Amino acid sequence: MDILWLKDFVSLAALRNFSRAAEDRNVSQPAFSRRIRLLEEDIGVRLINRQTLPLSITPAGEVFLDQARKILRTYDEAVERCQAIDAADDDVVRFATTQSLYLTLYKSMIEPLVNEGTVDIDLNSTTWVADQFVTALQQGYCDVILTYWHPSMDFLAPLEVAKCEYITLATDRLVPLSRANPDGTPQFPIPNAGRKPTPVLTYGSSSPLSQVVDYIMRQQLLPPSVLVVSRNSLAVGLRAMLVESFGMGWLPMQVAKDEIERGTLVRAGDDGLSADLEIRLYRDSANKKPSLETLWRDIKSSMR
Repeated sequence: MDILWLKDFVSLAALRNFSRAAEDRNVSQPAFSRRIRLLEEDIGVRLINRQTLPLSITPAGEVFLDQARKILRTYDEAVERCQAIDAADDDVVRFATTQSLYLTLYKSMIEPLVNEGTVDIDLNSTTWVADQFVTALQQGYCDVILTYWHPSMDFLAPLEVAKCEYITLATDRLVPLSRANPDGTPQFPIPNAGRKPTPVLTYGSSSPLSQVVDYIMRQQLLPPSVLVVSRNSLAVGLRAMLVESFGMGWLPMQVAKDEIERGTLVRAGDDGLSADLEIRLYRDSANKKPSLETLWRDIKSSMR
């Protein structure tokens, strides 16, 4: 199956017209129609209902359309990664980190150590699911990953097995927070004296912090005392929902520093509902890029 056929089909599904889709794909209409027929023959099912105006997608076509979009996204990501690796300069150190760490520790601690133009920051990494950071480091798509670490974070285990090097740059604390009442008490305390369960905002599986919060809740909180009402992939998104009084949830202290100092957010539970976090910088021991060696040495020196 030609990858172009998938792009043709996605275009046709969007435009619902052979002429416009052929123009969009920059081919003649006969050639475009032939490629759609070849795609249907290759799959063995009819994807397009040509008897309707505008044309429509068959039920099987709808299923295939969803998968075709996923395949094309994966293909584009693979091409992007291969090109990035191929074009990587020995003088460039490629960072991958989460949005919350990029906005806090990277800016304050690492950026001052590097000269302008020395480090290429991969901002796309802020939307990766947790285990993609590990895969990216192992496959050479990035040179270092900056991540939270806690014993409950299973997705980091492959780095331990591979004996990757790491530096613990700092520590933070994951704490339960809630919007404050006018008198400074939490709007959503745990435990809650009321009959209704406390609404909880937590993290989706794509977040590195999800496993830590799940660990705390398994140890300390059980239904019906709490009710998870939202799962967020980013700490900054969860922080916004806490400020808007959607419930209580967990944030690293550095992420919530300003809101805590202003009194907007306050502790929603005792220390038993908190967890210590390490902030680690990982590298593959086999990566001997000179610029990485220099940066690694400088960071170690600064830690002393």
